[in-house]
Amino acid sequence: MLFEVERQDDICVLRLTGRFLTGEDLEGLLAKADEIKRSGCGKVLVDLREVPSIGSSGIGFLVGVYTSVTKNAGGRFVLVGASPRVREVLEITHLSTVIPMAPDLASGEAALSGASGLAAG
Repeated sequence: MLFEVERQDDICVLRLTGRFLTGEDLEGLLAKADEIKRSGCGKVLVDLREVPSIGSSGIGFLVGVYTSVTKNAGGRFVLVGASPRVREVLEITHLSTVIPMAPDLASGEAALSGASGLAAG
């Protein structure tokens, strides 16, 4: 699993690459989650286009970052480009009803900017 965090104006883009499987690199996940929390990003876009599958550690990571961002006033969070397999896991866990998702980067950025009425799922 590779992580990259890039700041674009007031949006933090977290790009994930590789399999997000249970038990893999838990310390790396926690460190990256802490980095995002400390950065003070109020808007986080998680790019999942290069993630073919996700397990419980990945789900825990996403939920942790989502809650840390959205508990602050004005905090916004969106997942972008989930593959059918990742989307299925998000649907089974019902996260797709809680965490907003967008099909591509442009609509994800629009959702974070308030230019879209994008809802969860």
